[in-house]
Amino acid sequence: MEGDSSFSTMAPPVFNGDNYTIWAVWMEAYLDVVDLWEAIEDDYDVPPLSDNPTMAQVKNHKERKTGKSKAKACLFIAVSATILT
Repeated sequence: MEGDSSFSTMAPPVFNGDNYTIWAVWMEAYLDVVDLWEAIEDDYDVPPLSDNPTMAQVKNHKERKTGKSKAKACLFIAVSATILT
């Protein structure tokens, strides 16, 4: 889940309570560029690894697990504190 480094340093658009529809489109585009949209769009659970996983399985497991956390963090920082309080 490595996004393009030129975009990963960009801050996500912040929702301040106005123009939700526009913010949602921008946010989807941002999450897509930083390779996190799949974690939002697809509702999946990350099952535990088997006893003897391959390196590819370990990498995939880590990417899927951290992708959910990263996407969630992006959404929290993209909403103004006044909206969350």
